[in-house]
Amino acid sequence: MISVRVSSLSFKGLIIIRFIPASMDASTVALIDARLAAIRRDHAVTVPLAIESGSRAWGFPSPDSDYDCRFVFIRPIDRYLTPWPDRDVIETPIEGDLDVNGWDLGKALTLMLKGNAVISEWLTSPIVYGADPWFRDTFLALARRLARRELIGRHYLHLGERQRRTYFGDGKEVALKKIFYALRPAIALRWLQRHPGAAVPPMHFPTLIAEGEPPAELAALVGDLLARKAITRELGVGPVPEPIAAFIDREFEAAREVFETGPIPIDERAKHEAEAFFRAAVERFGR
Repeated sequence: MISVRVSSLSFKGLIIIRFIPASMDASTVALIDARLAAIRRDHAVTVPLAIESGSRAWGFPSPDSDYDCRFVFIRPIDRYLTPWPDRDVIETPIEGDLDVNGWDLGKALTLMLKGNAVISEWLTSPIVYGADPWFRDTFLALARRLARRELIGRHYLHLGERQRRTYFGDGKEVALKKIFYALRPAIALRWLQRHPGAAVPPMHFPTLIAEGEPPAELAALVGDLLARKAITRELGVGPVPEPIAAFIDREFEAAREVFETGPIPIDERAKHEAEAFFRAAVERFGR
């Protein structure tokens, strides 16, 4: 069982909950908290959701994994009532292993309706630096209700194909830890095929493996890589194990037949529901 530091506090009308694994470096978490406080102050925004993304939240960190904090922010109401809107992202410099940036709620909703699965992953991250329960729970329910499995499938297919080309498309030796960046989308696609009534795969990679039911040989290889990755800073380089490469290619090929079916328009009902949530959230947090 993973030890987790759980706490809650109130900040300017938000009820903030936190879920921080005890294994995470306390000084780095303090730096993230300070970075988020500076963002709230310098940009005059509310941050109702701040979580960890990347390998730590996916469930396959290394001892030297980066800290990838992602957040959703809401500006004061009057900043949405202008012909010269502010940027819909807030980015901070990457310093060492610390990477902190976020999206305006409007951007998050727009991308969600287009099938970008990132916001659904943020909303289900097991590592939470700060979240208002109403915001997270209402947004997650909306995301699950409006998710289109065809669009989510395309998201993971295109992500996986891009990662495969980037890290081992030439068939040569590769940093073995990079395998996970193409394998995770492949497993997500298999999960969708195994769960035809669902649209949003789990964020947690070991859960994906368990529920995606991959071949036993692949599961054993992945389990070995996960165990080694958890205790060493460098897995080394080498050819991609053939069963893993074949599995990735097979899942991508199957996904193309299912999810590459031409343009998919955004449902007007979904747009209305997303707008209603946007208005409610800005009314609640943008004053």
